[in-house]
Amino acid sequence: MSRLADGMEAVQLGAANELLEEASEALDNQDTSLDEMRCLVTELTGALRDVFRIATSRGHLRNGRTA
Repeated sequence: MSRLADGMEAVQLGAANELLEEASEALDNQDTSLDEMRCLVTELTGALRDVFRIATSRGHLRNGRTA
């Protein structure tokens, strides 16, 4: 079960990294539309939520507590 969770976390962190790269490109591109930015912000919010959950979970595990 732990390996499955680790694998899912790796996928979520990878997706967050890709979104960060996409966000950087969108911010550099003056032709990015408001709708595209809204969509990107929505996706980034979900990714940030996942990363926060992972960090919180790992912090609890490191401190000997269960998530």
